[in-house]
Amino acid sequence: MNSQVSSFLARHNFVNHVDVLTVAQAILDDMKKGLKKEKSDQDMIRTFCNPPSAMAKSKSVIVIDAGGTNFRSCLVTFDENGNPSISDMEKTKMPGVERELSRKEFFEQFAANLEHLKNKSDRIGFCFSYPMEIKENGDGVLLGFSKEVKAPEVVGCEIGKCLKEVLEQHGWNSIKRISMLNDTVAALLAGAACATEGDRYSSFIGFILGTGMNAAYLQPDCKCCEINKQIVVCESGKFLSVNRSDFDVEFDKTTVKPGVFWLEKLCSGAYLGPVSWFALQAAAKEEIFTPKTCEEILKLPVLTLIQMDKFLHSPYDKNCDLGKIACDIATEEDTDKMFQILNAIVERSARYSAAILCACAIQTGEGKNASKPICILCDGTTFFKTYKVKERVNAYLDEILTNQMGINWNIVSCDNDITLGAAIAGLIE
Repeated sequence: MNSQVSSFLARHNFVNHVDVLTVAQAILDDMKKGLKKEKSDQDMIRTFCNPPSAMAKSKSVIVIDAGGTNFRSCLVTFDENGNPSISDMEKTKMPGVERELSRKEFFEQFAANLEHLKNKSDRIGFCFSYPMEIKENGDGVLLGFSKEVKAPEVVGCEIGKCLKEVLEQHGWNSIKRISMLNDTVAALLAGAACATEGDRYSSFIGFILGTGMNAAYLQPDCKCCEINKQIVVCESGKFLSVNRSDFDVEFDKTTVKPGVFWLEKLCSGAYLGPVSWFALQAAAKEEIFTPKTCEEILKLPVLTLIQMDKFLHSPYDKNCDLGKIACDIATEEDTDKMFQILNAIVERSARYSAAILCACAIQTGEGKNASKPICILCDGTTFFKTYKVKERVNAYLDEILTNQMGINWNIVSCDNDITLGAAIAGLIE
């Protein structure tokens, strides 16, 4: 790394090479506290749910996927052989993203978004990707919003119950069950369902790195925690024992909920772009680049993950603001410095993501047999598309889990994983 860039990052408390195993151990310790219902950063939410032993047959279920910036809804039908098909898919904006909503407005928007599925099934699998306390009847009590959703009156509500009430007010037939889950549980269930006949997995993990970030894993029976085997949602993004740079601290002050979700704000797609903007602004103010380049960077009003990622993939692509600066104004050294700063932010995301997966894999207690690895289903555009994130995460897992700990694992993906997982949850009795 360029010595100027290295010194700049160090001055601003940016740790360029996070020790993955050390962080994983800290996350794991916090997970264990949460399982024992001691004070912990992560919520460690029990779901009272396990992957089913067989796929549903000759049944239909309404699926809702609400999280991030989008609200998706569709009908999933399992044929007589258990093969799923998706129909009636619609996508619209997630309520509460564009403006603050009251509780009534929030659920009324949900009902409006679901009108095309009215009475097409009496079961709903509802992937609601925010912290919830799951009840034994499948409902979920919202603990709080992340990802900049603004509907404070909804916090503390039983989401399924409130949705059922508003749907009945809109003329729906009685809904037998609404199964609430988040996207990590959906990913885990999809991973279990997508395993081919020749696969033999010892356990399962669901990991999301997209607009937000979170993980779920299959917790074995544990007497010390008084917990039976079930899927547990970690709420990994709430972990606080992380190193935050000056850029992270300054950006955090601008968010809807400052002072929380520290780990998520270091890793996920909603935050990587803005944090990078703060970093480049600081570098320009400290004259890390030549004068004209500093002047142009200081003019940038925002920096999104898409723009940042375009630059990292193609630094001289004029279709992004930084690429224009690189082509028209910056020296080659300026461009290299910009690249190194942004690359350090992405590298940090990959290291923390790997630490979360290491902690979850260790906690499953499985993966000791190479022929029965742990199945990790990953989802999210940040994981799959952001510059070298997937490759780096794989490399760290290989080094720590495989080489150092003898834990076998396999990262998988499948089409429509969140939709499939939510449908499976909706049909679990």
